[in-house]
Amino acid sequence: MGATGATPRVSMTDVARRAGVSQKTVSRVVNGEPHVTEAIRAKVQSAIEEMGFRPNAAARALVTRRNQRIGMVTPSTSLYGPASILEGVDGALRGSGYHLSVARTRGNSVADLQAAVDELVTQDIAGLVLSEPIDLGHPDLRIPNGLPVLSFGSTKAGSPDPSATDAVARPDEFVMGADETAGARSAVEHLLALGHRTVHHIGGTEGWSATARRIAGWRAALSDAGVEAPPVVHGGWTPRSGHEATVSLLRRAGVTAIFAANDHMAIGAVRAVEQAGLRVSEDVSIVGFDDAPEAEFLSTPLTTVRQDFAEVTRVAMHRLVSTIEGRPPAERHRLIPAQLIVRESTAPPP
Repeated sequence: MGATGATPRVSMTDVARRAGVSQKTVSRVVNGEPHVTEAIRAKVQSAIEEMGFRPNAAARALVTRRNQRIGMVTPSTSLYGPASILEGVDGALRGSGYHLSVARTRGNSVADLQAAVDELVTQDIAGLVLSEPIDLGHPDLRIPNGLPVLSFGSTKAGSPDPSATDAVARPDEFVMGADETAGARSAVEHLLALGHRTVHHIGGTEGWSATARRIAGWRAALSDAGVEAPPVVHGGWTPRSGHEATVSLLRRAGVTAIFAANDHMAIGAVRAVEQAGLRVSEDVSIVGFDDAPEAEFLSTPLTTVRQDFAEVTRVAMHRLVSTIEGRPPAERHRLIPAQLIVRESTAPPP
């Protein structure tokens, strides 16, 4: 006996009937062809979404003459943020008819990033994802005209804000990411609201766009409160670097609140505070960023800023695929809100 309860595959004919147009018009919309009015295109797209229609990948490739492959540049690292973005991109493409090719960078130079882009372009990719976190200024990269580009929070050099009007230089590039600046601001505002006179910051690796955005949010919150920002102590995203940075900070007088640019550095900060004979939250409050899986299971659960990597990558890849298929999004910048998660590592100052 055959399987029961199977859902029949929706065809172009079904979509055409629902939209009240010809099958040829549906084909033109699916393949991003011209000579379709915006009203008809919108009606067909609405029918596609309502019925869950997915074009046959092989047939679509023949019609559009595009490779059904998307290239992604990402650093060779196990850091939680970049690894979560890669996992999210891979998951978002499953069942889409597109396959993912990954090029990992080992260095931090423009040449390293360009080599990774060149490697992917030779594979005749349909779209390019730049997850490389180093803020090198993507306009300097050689990317073929007409190749859609998605950047995860990367901006033009010197602009920590991906929503800035000059953040994207290419007409076929768009930027997605969590609102790290607002997330950092919320962390600092939380500490100030508890009564801390200032907040010290352990920044990420210098040159990373995420580092710049989180510093910008920290500084903005202090400035709004009329508090002069103390010097940043930079770490390297690891627990060890957070530990070393905190040992340095605790040599300063009156440190009662620390905001670390990621959870792993915050974990190192917790250890340094305890080794100094102080208590986390009672003596020194600590906030991290990312909401890594281990954050809530520390001996003192960590207050942190949660980035919804799954939502960011889901929305981003939907937009990239839509752009590849001739339906680019109206907005070229999109920030997903980051959420402050308050746990036990923060309290009023002693």
